[in-house]
Amino acid sequence: MKFDEPFIDAHQHFWDLGNNPYPWLQDKEPIAFRYGDYSALKRNYLPADLAHDTSGFAPVKTVHIEAEWNRAKPVDETRWLTKLASNSGRPSASVAHAALDRGDADEVLSAQATFALVRGIRHKPVTSASRAEARRGVAGSMDDKRWRKGFALLGRHGFSFDLQAPWWNLDQAADLARDFPDTQIIINHTGLPTDRTSEGLAGWRRAMEQVAQSSNVAVKISGLGQRDLHWTKEANLPVIRDAIAIFGADRCMFASNFPVDSLVATYETILSGFLAGIADRPASEQRLLLHDNAKRIYRL
Repeated sequence: MKFDEPFIDAHQHFWDLGNNPYPWLQDKEPIAFRYGDYSALKRNYLPADLAHDTSGFAPVKTVHIEAEWNRAKPVDETRWLTKLASNSGRPSASVAHAALDRGDADEVLSAQATFALVRGIRHKPVTSASRAEARRGVAGSMDDKRWRKGFALLGRHGFSFDLQAPWWNLDQAADLARDFPDTQIIINHTGLPTDRTSEGLAGWRRAMEQVAQSSNVAVKISGLGQRDLHWTKEANLPVIRDAIAIFGADRCMFASNFPVDSLVATYETILSGFLAGIADRPASEQRLLLHDNAKRIYRL
């Protein structure tokens, strides 16, 4: 594949397992993971590896999303990434971690804000394992007063917020977006439409439509792999097109989620699938989806 148009990858990860602490990649006991066996990820992934995976169609800029570095010292990841970016030019920006419901949230956010690389924060809230188990008001969730107190501090630093939550918990995100209209929220991985039954997709669309009512919410079209299945256009183009139809071409971004999504596809497969999903849109909208939205939202 050869692709010469400029595009930004709004969601990627680096890790150096020999020198840095990532419990989920280093501990003997694996965590529950939506793609199942993730042992293939237990290797270093650095700018040279991304360059190899994107040979012939490299992004002009990338946004690194916190990679679950040891939660005790989240600022250390930002410090390491800053050095990596200085030496290699990647990443172009980062979304760092801060536990919003911890007593030191203010201190950690202030420390993260001292790094020019940081644009926002990701702290995965407590969510429900399935639609049937979805509940409101759970401790550590987006409803939690303590969690929201930490979320309120983002505005002080001009931080955006990357939200990773399944679609059946996006009713909480809709309330959060309305209550904090000045904070940019970016939904990760297309709202996680893991249930591809007609009923599941209908529920996903309703949830996305609800949260899209707030203009301060955008979405990264990524993470569309399904457990034990290869990434295919047949499975994913309808989801890509529905997400863009719901949020509009000015609030959606391409993202690879590499190397995590290497478990289900090559980078070329994901990019070419996204390009196929937007091929019928005007060139001006394609530029927004591939480049300009990410540039604006992440201030690149």
